Amino acid sequence: MRPLDGIRIIDTSTGPVGGLATMVLADFGADVIKIEPPGGDRFRSLSGSPLWLRGKQSVTLDLHTVEGLASLHSLVATADVVVTSGPPGRARRWGIDAAGCEVWNRSVVHCSITGWGEVGPLADFPGYVSTVAAVAGRMVAFSGQLRRPGPVYSAVPVAAHAAAHGAVQGIVSGLIARLRTGQSQRVATSLLQALLPYDLVELLLVQLAERNGVAMPNPAITDMPTLNYHPVMAKDGTWIQCGNLLEHLFLSFLDAIDLYGELLADERFLESPAHWTSDAVEHARDQILLRMEEKTADEWMAIFFENGNVAAEPFRSPAQALSHPDLVENGHVVEVDDPLLGRIAMIGAIAKLDATPADPTRRAPSVGEQNHEVLARLQDAPEIDLAVASRETTRAYDTRAYDLSDTRVQQPSSSRSVRLLDGTTVVEFASVIAAPLGAAMLGDLGARVIRIEPIEGDSFRHLQPNGVMAVKTTASKESICIDLKQAEGRAIARALVAKADVLIHNYRPGVPERLGIGYSELHQAFPKLVWVSVNGYGPNGPGSHRPATHPVAGASMGGAGYQAGHAATRACVGLTDIRENARQLMRANEPSPDPNTSVIVASATLIALLARQRFDLGQAVYVDMLCANAHANADAFLSYQGMATRPEIDEQHFGTGPCSRLYPASTGWVFFEVTTAQEWKRFCHVADCPELVDSVGFSGRGATPGNAVQLVEQLTAIFARRDAADWQAQFGAANVACVQADAESPGSFYAHHEQMRVNGFVPMVTHARFGDIRRWGPLVSIGSAAGVSNISGAPGNAPQGGPGVLAGEHTDRLLVELGFDTEAISRLRTSGVVASEAVTL
Repeated sequence: MRPLDGIRIIDTSTGPVGGLATMVLADFGADVIKIEPPGGDRFRSLSGSPLWLRGKQSVTLDLHTVEGLASLHSLVATADVVVTSGPPGRARRWGIDAAGCEVWNRSVVHCSITGWGEVGPLADFPGYVSTVAAVAGRMVAFSGQLRRPGPVYSAVPVAAHAAAHGAVQGIVSGLIARLRTGQSQRVATSLLQALLPYDLVELLLVQLAERNGVAMPNPAITDMPTLNYHPVMAKDGTWIQCGNLLEHLFLSFLDAIDLYGELLADERFLESPAHWTSDAVEHARDQILLRMEEKTADEWMAIFFENGNVAAEPFRSPAQALSHPDLVENGHVVEVDDPLLGRIAMIGAIAKLDATPADPTRRAPSVGEQNHEVLARLQDAPEIDLAVASRETTRAYDTRAYDLSDTRVQQPSSSRSVRLLDGTTVVEFASVIAAPLGAAMLGDLGARVIRIEPIEGDSFRHLQPNGVMAVKTTASKESICIDLKQAEGRAIARALVAKADVLIHNYRPGVPERLGIGYSELHQAFPKLVWVSVNGYGPNGPGSHRPATHPVAGASMGGAGYQAGHAATRACVGLTDIRENARQLMRANEPSPDPNTSVIVASATLIALLARQRFDLGQAVYVDMLCANAHANADAFLSYQGMATRPEIDEQHFGTGPCSRLYPASTGWVFFEVTTAQEWKRFCHVADCPELVDSVGFSGRGATPGNAVQLVEQLTAIFARRDAADWQAQFGAANVACVQADAESPGSFYAHHEQMRVNGFVPMVTHARFGDIRRWGPLVSIGSAAGVSNISGAPGNAPQGGPGVLAGEHTDRLLVELGFDTEAISRLRTSGVVASEAVTL
C-alpha cells in the first residue's frame, strides 16, 4: 500500500523540474503517464534522466495535430492530476491550462510549473534555471566567492529542486483538499518562487534598511568563515567541512583535535568563544588549520565519530557520496536494471514512511513504450469535440478577471478553497532552519502550525539582533515557550500533541523518548498521528546519533564541491593558501542545504497526510539532510556505465561553456543561455552576427561549439557593444535567454521587482516587532484565475500564510484553549514553565 495508489497523473512537463516532481509521486504509487513529443522529451539525453523518468509510463503525442490534442484531452478526462510546465501561453494553446483542463475534467487537480509565475512582465520569458537565478540575484549573492569583480555562476540547480517540491506540495495538498471538499483544485509554482527559500534574511534587512534610511552592508570578499563553520584541510589534502554551530559542539571539536587545553592556557580564550577578540579568533583559526594538517581525513573522521559530538564531513562528489554508509544503510541508494544502460545506482525515495513506503526501483520507460497500452483504453472513451471545447475554453478565460496594477492579485471568485490544509494541525518541536522552514511551508498551505520553543526561544533567534533570522522560519505559525525539563511543561506539550494531526521534530535519537514524545508511545495513544523526524543522517546508519548542520550536508553530498569548482581539489602550499581556499569553500557552501531539506520535510509530511486521509492511519516519517541534499543534486546523483559527468565550471566561474555563461557588457554583466538551434539563430539575428550561425551545433545536451575558446572571445566582443539592460530588453523581445545578471541582490530584487508583486510572491503582512513588511511568499500559489492567491494577515485569518512570530507570542492564547484560567497561567509563568518574548526593537 502506497499513499498515491490509484491516482492517475498526466504529466505534460518537459525536462527535470516537472520530471522530478512526478518521479516523487510515482515512487509513492501514482500512475504517471508522461506525454512526450514524437522522438521524446528533448531533455532525455541529460545524464540524470534515468532518475527523473523512473516509475512512469511514456506516451508520445504530436500536439501540433488535432488527433494528438484530442488524445491528450481524452487522457485529461481520465486523470486525477494534470501537470504542465513552461511558459503559461503554451498550456493555454493546448487547452490544458487550469481553465482548459476543467472543461475536460471537473474534478482535476491542476499543477502549473513556470519559470517566472503565470502573469507579469517576465511571464513568457525563457525560464531556464540559470536565467532565473541570474535575474533574481543569486549570481550576485555568490560574487564574493572569487577575488574578481562581477557575479559568479550559480552551479547547483536548487531552483529546480525546490520547484519540483513546490509541485509535489501543491499536488498532494490539492488532493487532500479535493478529498475534503469534492472540488477541483488549481496550484502553481515557479522557478522564481523556488528561489525564495534560499534567501533567509536579506528581504527583511533590505526593507528595514530602507525604512531607516541606511545602506545595506556589503561584506568584503576577504571575509573568513566563522570558526564554527570552517572548512579545514587534512594531511592528505582532503577538505573537511565543520558545522559546529552551537558553542558546545564547537568546544567538542576543539577537544577532539586536542586543541582546547592549549587555548585555555592563553588568557585570551578563557571566556566563551562568542566573546573572543578578533585577534584571538585569527590565532585560533591558524592553530586549527595547522592542527588539522597533522592527520589524514580518515583519521580525523574516526576521532570525530568516537567523540560523537562533532559535526563534520569530508567534501565529496555525488559519485563518491553514493557509497556514503549512512545513505546506504538507510536504504537511500537503489539499483535499477535498464535495458539500454545496464545497472544504474541512484538516489532512492525522498523519505522513509514506515507504513506506506515508496518503491523507487521501477526503471524509466523508453520513448512511447506504453503507447498501445494507454491509448487503446481511450477507444471507448467519449469523443472530444475540439470546436466545442475550444469555445468552452475561450469562454472560461473571458469570465476571469484580475487586476495586474494591484500589488495584491485578486481573490478567486469560485468557492474553491485557498487554504488546502484547513483543519490540519501541526505541532513543531524544532530549531534553526531545516525542519522549521519545512513546517512553515505547511502553514503557508493552510495548516495550523503550533511551534513549541524553549523558555528562552529558539537559539536561532539569537544569532542576529532583534531575532531577524527567525522571521522567515516562524512564518504562518503560532508560538508557545515551554520548559520541557519540567513535568508540567511536558504535560502541556503532550496536551497540544493530543489535538494534532502531525508532529515534527529535529531532535537526535533518544531525545523524543526522554521528553515523552517518542513515536512508539505516541502511536499507541494517537494511532493516526503523523510523526516526522528530521535529522542529519537518518535513523539507521552509523551517523544516526551525530549532530549535523547545513554545511556538512552541503559538502558531503556534492553540492558545495560543485559550486566551489577547483577550490575543492586545488593544492595548497602554506597557511595563506589554506586560509584563502577555506574562504572560497565556505562561500560556495552557503545556506542552501537547509532549504534543500525543508522542501522535502514539507513534501514527505504531506504525502503521509494523504495516506492518513485515504487509509485512516498514522505513521513515522524519517527525513534526513543527506538524502535531501542528494536529491538537490539529482542531476548527478546516479551512476551507470558511460554516464557523462556534470558540466565543468571554468576557472573563473563564468559558466559551463560559451552558451551557458556570464559575460561583461559595456555596463554590467549578462548571463547568456541557449539550448536549441532555433534560439541560437534568433540570437545571431538580434546580435547581427550571421557569420556565427553555423559555429554551434546542438545535441540533446545543448550547445556543442566547435571551438569554445574562440566562440567565448567572439561573444565577449559582441556583448561589450551595449549595456546589460539593453541586451536583456532586445533579447527578451526575441525570446532569447540573455539577461542582466548583476542588477540587484536577491533581497533587493524580491522587495522591488514588479514580477514579484503582480504574482503575489512577496505579500504584505504585519509583524509584531517590525510592523508592515513584505514577507517571502509561499512556494505554492493556489486557486485564482491567475494561478495565485492573496496572502495577508495573521495565522487563523489569512487566506494563505502569515508573518513570522515572536517566541511565545501565543502562549496565553494556547493555554486558554487547553483550559487554563488566568490564575493558572500566571502561576505557570511565575514558576518558569511557560514564557513569552517581549515586543521590543
